[in-house]
Amino acid sequence: MEVFKRAILEPGPPENFALSTVQEVIKPQKQTKLAQDENQLLENILRALLQELAAAAVQSGEPIMQHGQSVDDSEIAQGHIPRLLDIVLYLCEKEHIEGGMIFQLLEDLTEMSTMRNCKDIFGYIESKQDILGKQELFARGKLVMLRTCNQLLRRLSKANDVVFCGRILMFLAHFFPLSERSAVNIKGVFNTSNETSYERDPPAGIAVDFNFYKTFWSLQECFCNPPSLTNAPTKWQKFTSSLMVVLSTFEAQPLSDEEGDAINMEEEAANFGIKYLTSSKLMGLELKDPSFRRHILVQCLILFDYLRSPGKNEKDLPSESMQEEIKSCEDRVKKLLEMTPPRGKDFLNKIEHILEREKNWVWWKRDGCPPFEKQPMEKKMVQDGTRKRRPRWRLGNKELSQLWKWADQNPNALTDPQRVRTPAVVEYWKPLAEDMDVSAGIEDDYHHKNNRVYCWKGLRFSARQDLEGFSRFTDHGIEGVVPLELLPHDVRSKYQAKPNERSKRAKKEETKITPQQAEENQIATPASEVDGEGTRGDLEATATPMDTDPKIAAAVNDSQGGTPTLDEQLKQGSDTDIGAEPGQLEADAEAEAGMVDGETDAEVDLDTVG
Repeated sequence: MEVFKRAILEPGPPENFALSTVQEVIKPQKQTKLAQDENQLLENILRALLQELAAAAVQSGEPIMQHGQSVDDSEIAQGHIPRLLDIVLYLCEKEHIEGGMIFQLLEDLTEMSTMRNCKDIFGYIESKQDILGKQELFARGKLVMLRTCNQLLRRLSKANDVVFCGRILMFLAHFFPLSERSAVNIKGVFNTSNETSYERDPPAGIAVDFNFYKTFWSLQECFCNPPSLTNAPTKWQKFTSSLMVVLSTFEAQPLSDEEGDAINMEEEAANFGIKYLTSSKLMGLELKDPSFRRHILVQCLILFDYLRSPGKNEKDLPSESMQEEIKSCEDRVKKLLEMTPPRGKDFLNKIEHILEREKNWVWWKRDGCPPFEKQPMEKKMVQDGTRKRRPRWRLGNKELSQLWKWADQNPNALTDPQRVRTPAVVEYWKPLAEDMDVSAGIEDDYHHKNNRVYCWKGLRFSARQDLEGFSRFTDHGIEGVVPLELLPHDVRSKYQAKPNERSKRAKKEETKITPQQAEENQIATPASEVDGEGTRGDLEATATPMDTDPKIAAAVNDSQGGTPTLDEQLKQGSDTDIGAEPGQLEADAEAEAGMVDGETDAEVDLDTVG
């Protein structure tokens, strides 16, 4: 302990002598880092020394953080306790000792000090905030620091020490990350202990509407605990009736611009109190105060915003009638805020903006407070003068280009018979057949018939391999295409065609074909007769010029485009018969035989298809 007392008095920065002082006191096994038992021994020595220095400061009547301070070379030196804390903070930062030791010493120091001294101690904490917030120290002492600040808040008066409380809260907001769950009210619990006391019995000798006074201050019970309104319908009705009375009073007593201009907002903000006085004697004056009215009306907007906040369970949401009442009350409150001087419209716009931003925090808390911090993306080093270009692919994208390249490297890939494997119809429809089995217990939502791609492929396979099953699609849908041998007996009977139905279908097809054949026969017979008459007339026409002068006949033939004679026609027919292929001769012979028998080409085609 004496070694540390001498070290406190040494001039210069702590890094010049801090580590050598620890090595002289502890004599550690390692030169730069203490073991667990060595850290515990050092912590006990430092806590005892800190308590001794604090007791000496109290006995001398000096502030704790200024005890031992001396003037040396026209510069004010540090006190003994800040000097000791700087030495320990340096050792913790360099990881020579355990990182949470500095936080433990600060907690002990605040517990043994008065509130006046705690302000100086907290000033030291604020000055070392950047070092204490480093990751190697924060991870070890964040809970200790949170406990220290909470203990200070409990000891402070919320009415008299408002500034100090604000300093502590601002420090916690900067010290802890935004996503720290220990600093967030996850469950949304309200501070129901913040009660507003007011007079229950009317005072004597004062002309005050005491019923309005009680109605007005009873609203604070609901503002203090908003969830109680959704759980008890009678309490909500009582709240709305009381609020209507207050709003009607505000509307009946509007404030003039002169009254609003008489209030100096900057001076009022400097003398702001955390709670308003609830004496019945001040009721009349408070109603004429613009800031007092705004305070109450903003409380109403906050309450309405909470009741309609997103992300709640269905049981916690307000009913439809309750939502309508909230909307009507909210419109009246906003109108009153806009009418309240000074600059009522600007004030209302700012409040609405704040409440809108509050919804983002509500959603963030409902999602479990995910961290805001994101790791920075690694930037690839690009050489100077080179410009990064987008890759160009030969066939439009990477996949097609790789497929084409793979085919070039494997010439036999396209000719491989195993490249395309068409499954059998029976194998393909097995999954749908299992879905149709009632004993399998498969729900309709998971049936393969809901998969459009599966059904489309199956119809194509059935059209190629199973025409009988494909024909059942029109009557029974996609389930009728499934081969019958895959279905159970109770399901198969539904899709299996009966013999009577088959015979009826065959008769219908015959009745469709027979009238068609009759019409074709009727059309074919006149055509042959007309053709015969046409040839006979041609023969007669061509025979007449043969008896006349050859020159005239030749002229006539030239004028008619060179119409051949009967002998020439016979000769051309023989020539074409000789030059024709054997297949054509057989086809002509069959056609002539068909004409003799009275059959048409249409009948031959039908027989061939049949």
